Amino acid sequence: MMEFLETYHLVGIVVGAATFLIIGVFHPFVIKGEYYFGVRCWWAFAVSGVAALAASLWVENLILSILLAVWGASSLWGIGELFEQRERVAKGWFPKREKKNRRGGR
Repeated sequence: MMEFLETYHLVGIVVGAATFLIIGVFHPFVIKGEYYFGVRCWWAFAVSGVAALAASLWVENLILSILLAVWGASSLWGIGELFEQRERVAKGWFPKREKKNRRGGR
């Protein structure tokens, strides 16, 4: 597969498209993460980011290594975006999750 991509000079297009998709996936991750968990889920982004970056050092396949590094960087960038998302919610730009009354009363 790698030989095919290199022969037809498609590695850059594949990496670019996959990077676009990875970044696109993190946008809803941040929004939903802040909505359901607040900024308390920052550690999940940190663990995912460090793990992906570490994995990118050990993977021999160039494209997979690059995409793991992009995933890791996007995860770590998502930590800052979580806190910015909290500010956007406070400004009313995004909906705030209403706390449900668990006692069943009104």
